[in-house]
Amino acid sequence: MQLSCLLRGTMSSGHEPVYPEYETETSQTSKLLRKFKETPFVPIGMAGFAVVVGYGLYKLKHRGNTKMSLHLIHMRVAAQGFVVGAITCGVLYSMFREHVIKPKE
Repeated sequence: MQLSCLLRGTMSSGHEPVYPEYETETSQTSKLLRKFKETPFVPIGMAGFAVVVGYGLYKLKHRGNTKMSLHLIHMRVAAQGFVVGAITCGVLYSMFREHVIKPKE
């Protein structure tokens, strides 16, 4: 009997879930949108990384006499630079939000 209560996530005396924060009625999309609103530069970094990778794959066919290894190094540096830049902008934005806008207490 107690095993079935544990598997359902309820206690024997009440019907309270063991982990209520994980059993909310929100969908994955709403969680993702909430995270994007909290940290807006993460999706920007992900999109920039995808754009650089797509551009690199396109240019892979039209690279001319450039060696493959040199082309891949350039694309890796560009993708990492975009992601690091987005993370830096995100940190600066959150610092601005916490220390400039919020301290009106």
